Amino acid sequence: MRIGILGATGPAGRGLAARLADVGHDVIAGSREAAKAEAVVAELREKWGDRVARLTPGDNAAACDAEVVVVAVNADAALATCRYFADQLQGRIVVSMANDLTRNGSEFNAVLPPHGSIAKEMQALLWRSQVVTAFHLVPAAEFGALDEHMESDVVACGDDDDARATLMEIIRTIPDLRAFDGGSLENAVGMETFAAVLLTINIRHKVRAGLRLSGV
Repeated sequence: MRIGILGATGPAGRGLAARLADVGHDVIAGSREAAKAEAVVAELREKWGDRVARLTPGDNAAACDAEVVVVAVNADAALATCRYFADQLQGRIVVSMANDLTRNGSEFNAVLPPHGSIAKEMQALLWRSQVVTAFHLVPAAEFGALDEHMESDVVACGDDDDARATLMEIIRTIPDLRAFDGGSLENAVGMETFAAVLLTINIRHKVRAGLRLSGV
């Protein structure tokens, strides 16, 4: 599948771009500046060689030219980015993976926007797109460690059934990731807020825990 990533030069974006290219997707690594994307892709090719041969650099506008577009920019810039590229994202499946969190001492807390979640705010802006959400609980570093298996469960939420199914197909192409249907965007708030709980557990227990559902 052809997948664009907005903000592919950040920790989560570059790791996800490398991982998706490694499993056979054609990935456009986008950035506000094409030169920055080119530098990051060059670094990834030097490290991983042909494993990321399907990775192409470009600016964020170029990354919008894909069937599926992942918004991997920081949470505080995610909505502004979507507003700016709303026309280019028309008709696309847009994946939100942002958690808006604030740290207070040894814990994280979620910051909730008026619509209840970043994903719902994004859908309100991108009313001509199909917004889906996933990857909230997967540490960014794990995406980029291509020699390590990612043992995690990923919950996908979205109002459009076909878009949600497409995202789950993409998730399943990554070995050892299990995809689960979390329902509509109403439930995205649960995943975004639980990220705060999971990070707090990791800090206080000095672990690197992820999500794993039992009984399935």
